Amino acid sequence: MSAPPTSPRRLAALLLVAGVAAGGGLMWLLRAPAPSAPQRIAPVSGPAPPPAATAPTEAAVPPAAESTSGPRWLVAGGGDVPESNQVSIEQDLALATRILGPGGVLLYASGPGSRAVQVLDPAGPPAGLRAELGQLFAPRAGRDARYRQTTLSPSGPATREAFLDALATAVSHEGPPLLVYLAGHGLPGETPADSAVLMWGRGELVPGDLAEVLDPARARETRLVVTSCYGGGFAELAFRGADPEGAVATGRCGFFATTADREAAGCDPDPDRRRQDGYGMHFLHALGQRAADGTPLEPEQVDFDGDGRVSLYEAHCRVRIASRSVDVPTSTSERWLRKVAPAEGPERPVALPEEDAVIAALTRDLVLPAELPPVRARVQELDDAIDALATQMTDAADEEDRRYAAIAAALLGRWPVLDDPWHPDFEATLAKDGEAIEAALRSDPRYRAFLEAGADLDQLAEDRRVLEVRQAPLLRLMRALENRELAARLRARGGKAWRGYERLLACEREVPELANPRGSNGP
Repeated sequence: MSAPPTSPRRLAALLLVAGVAAGGGLMWLLRAPAPSAPQRIAPVSGPAPPPAATAPTEAAVPPAAESTSGPRWLVAGGGDVPESNQVSIEQDLALATRILGPGGVLLYASGPGSRAVQVLDPAGPPAGLRAELGQLFAPRAGRDARYRQTTLSPSGPATREAFLDALATAVSHEGPPLLVYLAGHGLPGETPADSAVLMWGRGELVPGDLAEVLDPARARETRLVVTSCYGGGFAELAFRGADPEGAVATGRCGFFATTADREAAGCDPDPDRRRQDGYGMHFLHALGQRAADGTPLEPEQVDFDGDGRVSLYEAHCRVRIASRSVDVPTSTSERWLRKVAPAEGPERPVALPEEDAVIAALTRDLVLPAELPPVRARVQELDDAIDALATQMTDAADEEDRRYAAIAAALLGRWPVLDDPWHPDFEATLAKDGEAIEAALRSDPRYRAFLEAGADLDQLAEDRRVLEVRQAPLLRLMRALENRELAARLRARGGKAWRGYERLLACEREVPELANPRGSNGP
């Protein structure tokens, strides 16, 4: 399912209400300029400029040391524009670099000293005539936030070109498998391979961009984590060329916050980690055998195969169990199964303790049997309810636009420049007629009708979000049950497709090298 269509005037505001991580930069894409020229990036070095007084709870990240065998990790993220560069992204990147330790490359937003970290204003949304006019004529996300300087010490900006250049440099060196962590916002595509992660400067990074770098035989092995909306499109990297008609890719695998057709949580201007529930926070803490709030986990809560270590796959499955967000995490091995496994036929059991743990936990939480028919029935029931709300949202958005047109025409007939704060007469108009404009807004029933329509639309968006959160664990359970069945059928068939699945699974089960496996305490 995708969000129902609404007018461009309301899109950003609606996405903010619905908690959609991709909302921040969408309106800017309509007039995005060409991306900046590529630049070569060195490993993290040098101190960051001193942070502002409103620094987040995450500790500043120390510079990472250069490795003679190439960086161990590449961490990149941020928004494509300031209004989508929420503080939670910075916090997740800080957590990633702290857990992974020295020897990596960090790219963030506009680069060293970036002043584009968006933090929720504790004073609340702006008030007054200017705020009302802005919400009426040009609603936009981020007006309830302020911006400060980053506490990170990145090597460079998280532009598309800088990221691909850093990736190409990293995989050209010998060394252990490279861990790539990519955080930010995403866009859906006509096909999963057209999904994109938005990069600073309004750039778009698609799965094929990574395939061009990673496909050559000389490329170093790579493990990818993508936390954006629609990030499951990058599961196409299971195939050479990110082409589902291609052979299984070798030497790479990945984990994604959600499927190619769904939004994700995790981009939040509120710096309070207790109110966040993004995939990245869960995943990174799980690698250190900790819950999302940093408290220690019992081994059986994350070490699902009982070998005394936490693999990437186990951390991913911990998110599937613990998250209370809209996320439906997926992986390259899941994508491979859905492409090559028989839809029916004989089965041979496959040892998947990670999937078994997800099934056991979610059936217990949802009070459902570990059987596909009742789970699918519940998913369909919520699908129908969400689709009904989508239709109502479309109608409500149309009604809001009609009411907007009525009040806008009345106001602009008296004060023609009210919808253009850049007009040379705008300030003079407010200074001379501000009280009259406010009186007109207060007394005109068309303005009250417009506000009521907006409130109705916002409530529908919130109702839809609640249903999607309720549906998410059902979808996770459904996919885990499907994974187990598909893997059993694929094993019974055997051949190259089965061996490809085994390779992807072995890649996903890697245990990464951490600076301090228990050092992820704190948010």
